[in-house]
Amino acid sequence: MRAIVIIRERLGKEILFFDGAMGTMLQKSGLLAGEIPETYNILQPNKITEIHQKYIKAGADIITTNTFGANEYKLKDTNFTVEEVVESAVNIAKKVGNGKYVALDVGPIGQLLEPMGILSFEEAYNIFKRQIVAGYKAGCDLILIETMSDIYEAKAAVLAAKENTDLPVLCTMTFGKDGRTLSGTDPLTMVTILESLGVDALGVNCSFGPKEIKGILREICNYAHLPIMVQPNAGLPQMQDGKLSYSLKPEEFAISIKDIAQMGASILGGCCGTDERYIEETVNLIKGMKVVKTCAPKITTLCSSSKTIIIDEGAKVVSDRINPTGKKDFKEALENEDMDFLLNQVVEQKDSGVDFIDINLGLPGIDEKGVMVKAIKEIQGIINTPLQIDSSDSKVIEAAVRVYNGKPIINSVNGRKEVMEKIFPIVKKYGACVIGLTLDENGVPATAEERFDIAKKIVDKAEEYGIPKENILIDSLVLTVSAQQKEAIETLKTVRLVKERLGVKTLLGITNISFGLPNRGLLDRTYLSMALAMGVDAVIINPMDKEAMNTVYAYRVIAGEDIGGKNYVEKIVPSKDKYKPEIQGKSKSLRHMVISGLKEETVNTTKELLNSKSSLEIIEEYLIPALDEVGKKYEEGEIFLPQLIQSAETVKSAFNIIKNKIREQGKKEIYKGEIILATVQGDIHDIGKNIVKLLLENYGFKVIDLGKDVPVKKVVEEAKVRGTKLVGLSALMTTTVKSMEETIKALKEAGLEVEVFVGGAVLNPDYAKNIGAHYYAKDARESVKIAQEIFKDLTN
Repeated sequence: MRAIVIIRERLGKEILFFDGAMGTMLQKSGLLAGEIPETYNILQPNKITEIHQKYIKAGADIITTNTFGANEYKLKDTNFTVEEVVESAVNIAKKVGNGKYVALDVGPIGQLLEPMGILSFEEAYNIFKRQIVAGYKAGCDLILIETMSDIYEAKAAVLAAKENTDLPVLCTMTFGKDGRTLSGTDPLTMVTILESLGVDALGVNCSFGPKEIKGILREICNYAHLPIMVQPNAGLPQMQDGKLSYSLKPEEFAISIKDIAQMGASILGGCCGTDERYIEETVNLIKGMKVVKTCAPKITTLCSSSKTIIIDEGAKVVSDRINPTGKKDFKEALENEDMDFLLNQVVEQKDSGVDFIDINLGLPGIDEKGVMVKAIKEIQGIINTPLQIDSSDSKVIEAAVRVYNGKPIINSVNGRKEVMEKIFPIVKKYGACVIGLTLDENGVPATAEERFDIAKKIVDKAEEYGIPKENILIDSLVLTVSAQQKEAIETLKTVRLVKERLGVKTLLGITNISFGLPNRGLLDRTYLSMALAMGVDAVIINPMDKEAMNTVYAYRVIAGEDIGGKNYVEKIVPSKDKYKPEIQGKSKSLRHMVISGLKEETVNTTKELLNSKSSLEIIEEYLIPALDEVGKKYEEGEIFLPQLIQSAETVKSAFNIIKNKIREQGKKEIYKGEIILATVQGDIHDIGKNIVKLLLENYGFKVIDLGKDVPVKKVVEEAKVRGTKLVGLSALMTTTVKSMEETIKALKEAGLEVEVFVGGAVLNPDYAKNIGAHYYAKDARESVKIAQEIFKDLTN
């Protein structure tokens, strides 16, 4: 029997042990700052062999190849190709494996994907594909995608693995203290997306020690239906005798891992700071223990990258306004590919309080596929409201679902055989939800029983494709009451039949009911109330109809969904305008545009305001307050990194206009202070640094970006020449934190009066203090606060 078949049979049925950290072991073997660990597969294969042998002797069932960063981005400045490095790594592991499974280790690329960065989804996919195909050809047994901080990047890697191999795919992500990844994904959303993509196991690695990771694991266990994998660090990082160490001894680590196994994790190993002793202690303590089964309920979910909607938790509202039908201005915008018009519409719908938004861009004469893909990419950069992909063209649907960062709903399928055969493979492949319309070759039946029969046919056919009931919503089709009066009640009857007999969720497009009659709003709201009382799970309405939305809020209170009526009170009672009343006209719009991330409008409005306002007035009165509000929303978890970066980029576009105006007037640009930023020697991951740079520049600071893999000497020389008061250092990997300490030490020995702030995934406040840093920045927003404190004489 093939190894991959055996692995799949064992996953979730018995405790399986991975090895521990590769980087920690390489450091013990003499890895120097600036050396790329993956090149050791060719330059020093004996050291890699020895590491594998130690983990095998410790009792690991699965050993991980030394390929974490073996991608073309990281290896581009070496003399080795991806294929050479990966093949060598797999061969070493297989040779010493002695019957153990070999997992191809795939880590993050080291660049932000769009819209946070410049790397496209397709480019990320191809980078992962090259690494994964090389490992597959070399004979690895499974693929481990790990330490992912961006679910979009994880999706690219998973698709690359599943589309180019038949190997089991395991995927783990790393979380912060707020219980979310760097890009804002919470455990429920991670589970929703990874399960929808069809991975064989999922979980968490790195992040913290086993004790601190339990809260994240608990949430994963509440929702996951797949085997769960956990690879914590050896506690929290600390300095001992001038060296990086971790807080837990092997015995303590093993005891905590046993607790993790008893919570439901069945694939166990170690990350940063762990070596063969940690794995041996864990295996000795846990081996033979039975898998603790988790009992996560089957629920209907859809999500963006940072927000999951559970359909089971009360009636949801869908917006249908992103649709060109009967809208001249919308049609013109699509014909001209005016994305800003579209984004304005989307922001308006999001602000109305809908749960998810239907996106329909079907218009004769345009490249619907190209426009849809572009729209999806831009929309998910400014809002985190989940989307419903709506098109009659299956190619458009697949292209949109592929680049969508989350789990969407596909609108739609019906009882026609050829339609189901086109749409269901897409639904299955990407794990999307799908709306099933109760119509077939004969049109829409008149009676509830006949519509139910079509619904059953859809559900049964979906089951043949492996699509679970939880991913189906049946739309029993609302027809206009002016022409088909009897069918209005039959539609509602179908809702009840579908829920009671099939056990699937339901959705209705309410506003169709009133077409052709006066006072449409009254009919819509009445029918909405009747549908809600019948138990419909989601309704498509015009969210700008305040009374219709109020009807939903009221229903949620009466039905017991809105506990204590808190949401009802917040929505119904008028609140103060979130924007100061004294800010009127374009200035008010400008602030809202920045917060919403609308670049083009921000540019145009800034140009107009420069006719009546000075550059400084626009910056201090509108742009900075808007950034402050965005920062507050970010700190409070209302928005996440993609939206923070989008707003920062939007402000940057306004600043560019202002800078051009200043140059035209022959004036000198004014900065609030100069700051040097660098990713330390040996580290090529400059994601965090680039985000910090963007935000600092928006707050008026001049940033000298020295780039990544920056030698200690260069940082000191730049600080000396420039007389800089503040230096920011970044390191992502445990293997390069030593370079950070050496850089701080060199700055002090040079006698420079400079303050240093540090940041990175492996750092914490205590560790930052121990290596001599003056400040620890947990994120980009904190970096701004530090800069404002250092340069307060200039910022006041």
